[in-house]
Amino acid sequence: MSEALVRIEGLRVRFAVGRGHVTAVDGLDLAVGAGEIVALVGESGSGKTATANAVLGLLPRTATVTGSVELGGTQVVGADARTLRRLRGAAAAMVFQEPSTALNPVYPVGWQIAEGLRAHGVGGRAARRARAVELLDAVGIPEPHRRVAHYPHQFSGGQRQRVVIAAALALNARLIVADEPTSALDATVQAEILDLLRRCRDDFGTGILLITHDMGVVAAVADRVAVMRRGRIVESAPAGALFTEPAHDYTRELLAAIPAPGAAAARTGPAAGGEPVVVAEGLAVQYPRQLGRGGARAVDGVDLRIVAGEVLGLVGESGSGKTTIARAVAGLVPVTAGTLDVRAPAGRVGYVFQDPATSFNPLLTIGASIAEPLRVHRRDLDRTAVRARVGELLELVELPAGHAGRYPHELSGGQRQRAGLARALALEPRLLIADEPTSALDVSVQARILELLMRLHRELGFAALFISHDLAVVETVADRVMVLHHGRAVETGETHQVFHDPRHPYTRRLVAAAQPRTAAR
Repeated sequence: MSEALVRIEGLRVRFAVGRGHVTAVDGLDLAVGAGEIVALVGESGSGKTATANAVLGLLPRTATVTGSVELGGTQVVGADARTLRRLRGAAAAMVFQEPSTALNPVYPVGWQIAEGLRAHGVGGRAARRARAVELLDAVGIPEPHRRVAHYPHQFSGGQRQRVVIAAALALNARLIVADEPTSALDATVQAEILDLLRRCRDDFGTGILLITHDMGVVAAVADRVAVMRRGRIVESAPAGALFTEPAHDYTRELLAAIPAPGAAAARTGPAAGGEPVVVAEGLAVQYPRQLGRGGARAVDGVDLRIVAGEVLGLVGESGSGKTTIARAVAGLVPVTAGTLDVRAPAGRVGYVFQDPATSFNPLLTIGASIAEPLRVHRRDLDRTAVRARVGELLELVELPAGHAGRYPHELSGGQRQRAGLARALALEPRLLIADEPTSALDVSVQARILELLMRLHRELGFAALFISHDLAVVETVADRVMVLHHGRAVETGETHQVFHDPRHPYTRRLVAAAQPRTAAR
C-alpha cells in the first residue's frame, strides 16, 4: 500500500445507553493509502458510520473511544478542538449520509460550500463564490451560477447529496470519508459521482474511505474492501478477489442478496380494468420562486393511473419530479394544473419518506412516532393495544422491540428507514407511497425489506407508488413502471418490457448507466 493517509489500529467505540453501554466498533484495524479507494461495507448498525466519524473526531460525547486513529500523522483520539479544526476539511473531508441534516436550511448552498474556505482563511469573498460555482458545476448541478444562491429545500434529494460532495471537495483534502455518498442518487447521476470519485483518486492521488451498503458501488470503484459485522472486520481483500472468491460466510450472504436486473421474472399484475386508487390527468406542480414570482414546473402534464393491488414504479434522475408526484398524491403539495383523484380514505395512505432523519420528530421516541397515526386514526385502541401494535410493526421490519424506547439519533440510517416503514404500515394502508424505501439499507436487509413489502402487498392487496433510483429494485417489485425526465413521463409500460426493450432514448440511457454497476451482481 502507498503512504497511509489514515491508519486505524485497535479502534473501539462504545456508546452510553441508559445505565449501560453498546459497543459499536470492537478492535478495528484499517488503513487507507494515497490514491486508493477502500470500501467499508456491512449491514445497518455494524459500526461503519461510527468508524467514519471516529476518523474526524465527530463522535458524540456519549461515545468512549480507545485505540489509535492517525490522520496525516496526527493522533485524532484524544485530540483537542483546535487540532481537530485544523484537520477537518484540509487533511480529511466528510461526505455525510443524509444531506438534509448535513446542510443548514437557512443559508444558501454556495455559502455553505465556502464555509470550509472561510474557516481556513482561504481567498476573499469573490474567490470563494467562484470556487463554489466551480464545485457545483463539477458535481453536475445545472446552472451553477444561479443555483449557488439557492437554499437546500430548492434542490431534490439527489441534488442535495451532490452539494454535500461539492463542500467536501472545497479544500482539496487528501482523504475523503464518504458515508453513503450515492445512496440518494439515480443511476445516471450515480455513475457521474462515482466517476468523480475515481477522478479524485487518479488525478489528485486522493484517498477515499467509502462507507456503503451498495455492493454495485463497491464493484464499480473500490480497490480494496473491508466487510464489517457487529463492530468487527470479518474479511478484507482486493475488490476483485472478494467478488469472485469471498472467504467468509457473511460476505457470501451479502453478495447473494444483491438484486440483479433481469433476475426477476416478468410480473403478472392486476387487471388493467381494476378499481382505480389514483387517477391523474395532465398533472402539473409548480414551485414558486423567491418573492412569489412564477417558477419552473417540477411536474408538467403527467397522466397517472394506479389500480387496486398494483405496484407502479417511478424512475428518473434527480429533479425529474418523482418525489413531487408522490407528495402531490399524498396531499403534501398543491396541484397547479390538471386533475388528481386519490380514492383512499383518510388515514389509509401510508408514506415512507426518502430521508429518514428528517421524517421523525427528534423529541419523540421511535415507538411514539410509530404510534402517532394509531392515536390519531384509531381512537378505539387503548394504550396497551397501541403498544402491542407498535411491537408487531417493529418485528415486521426486523427491529428489536427495545428500539421503541430509543430516539431517532440513536439509530443508524438504515434502522431509521425501517422504523419509517413500520410507521407507514401502521394503519394497513390502501395506498402505500414508498419514496426510496430501501436507499439507506444494506443489501441483506434490503432483500428482506423487499420480500416483506411484496408479502404484505400480496396479503393486504394495497396499491403502491414505488420510487427508487435502483432499477433492479424496481424490477423486483413493480408491475408497471413510469420513466420521468424533466417533469414529464417519457415512457410507461410493463416493467419487464420497459427495462429490456426501452423505446425512449432517455430510458435506454438510464438502463445503460445501470449496467456497469450491476455487471458485478
